[in-house]
Amino acid sequence: MKRGVRPGVPFALLLPALLGLAFLLLPLVALVVRAPWHSLPEQLTGDAVWQALRLSLVCATAATAVSLVVGVPLAWLLARADFPGRGLVRALVTLPLVLPPVVGGVALLLALGRSGVVGRWLDAWFGVTLPFTTAGVVVAETFVAMPFLVISVEGALRAADPRYEEAAATLGASRFTAFRRVTLPMVAPGIAAGAVLAWARALGEFGATITFAGNFPGRTQTMPLAVYLALQSDPEAAIALSLVLLAVSVAVLAGLRDRWMTPP
Repeated sequence: MKRGVRPGVPFALLLPALLGLAFLLLPLVALVVRAPWHSLPEQLTGDAVWQALRLSLVCATAATAVSLVVGVPLAWLLARADFPGRGLVRALVTLPLVLPPVVGGVALLLALGRSGVVGRWLDAWFGVTLPFTTAGVVVAETFVAMPFLVISVEGALRAADPRYEEAAATLGASRFTAFRRVTLPMVAPGIAAGAVLAWARALGEFGATITFAGNFPGRTQTMPLAVYLALQSDPEAAIALSLVLLAVSVAVLAGLRDRWMTPP
């Protein structure tokens, strides 16, 4: 085969690939086609819409920041440290990826609710109550979003050559200095990709949020919750809000494309 000439795509692979593409795109196309474009400006100029969007952006950003602070060290621990039960810890860290979000919300209530395992002490000692508050939204979104960051950063750490860290250590750098000055710059693209994925997951979170934080306008009602509420009384408003989330998601994926796509 000549260099630069790619083989044709077998029909046995092309047909199911096209069917899969059509299956994934059809609902999105239907959302765009059935959108109430004539009333869209009116639907999106209400105070409730911008209130929900602002709360979503703030909470998703805060959840991503928390995920970065605790998730990057956790990813380093899983990738670099050798300790008994590491496989079990990794499984538990990734559990929220497959756990139904509503179950995650119930678990958060049992742990951090006013009568929860930890929540009762937070309330008694510090007067901190997390459920049904804006902080509760951040907690719920962090719970479901942080595994995306941890997986991305752990993969980047495993792909990075540890000999650079060892060389820094032989030159007198402490373990933390080597991590800060050598490791972090090497895995920065993985951290950025993981952060954006975590932010996008937090932005779209619904089940854990409504279970743990409720659906109170201006306090805990994020965009997904606003879509759910509008769908029951005003389907056109629900479609308009869905279009906003779709546009944000497309923008995020477009920005991430170069992070996970290798050049041809």
